[in-house]
Amino acid sequence: MKSIQEAQALRLRTGTWDELGEQALQVRLAVFVQEQKVPLEEEVDAQDPLSVHVVAYEGERPVATGRLLADGHIGRLAVAAPWRGSGLGRRILDHLIELGWQAGHAELRLAAQCQAQLFYRKRGFVEYGAIFDDAGIPHIMMRLEKERT
Repeated sequence: MKSIQEAQALRLRTGTWDELGEQALQVRLAVFVQEQKVPLEEEVDAQDPLSVHVVAYEGERPVATGRLLADGHIGRLAVAAPWRGSGLGRRILDHLIELGWQAGHAELRLAAQCQAQLFYRKRGFVEYGAIFDDAGIPHIMMRLEKERT
């Protein structure tokens, strides 16, 4: 497992699907399609070209990704196995949250894999609704409201 210091040193890039799609897809294919057996046709969708993407790089190799949809939905957060537990996922999520606030959203939402609920709870997200199946994996909706200052 990589360290928090190593995760903090990684370069993050933010961009469009045209700019970052190939690199984001490398991570998503490894995590979702190969590891979690999500069908490829369910992993790539029409939201990708409409979303803002974030990719973390170890040198030139993409190792984590996530996206923010225009409606304030965060999704497709994936971290390569050697980087899990290093804080890199939190760093990607925090960056996506900040992008959401900058875009003017008062609330951000995501469909969390149930095994990742605690990860999102630690960042302030709260569950709502019933557990549902997505690509054979139990999920629950979660939301984060922007604090009013």
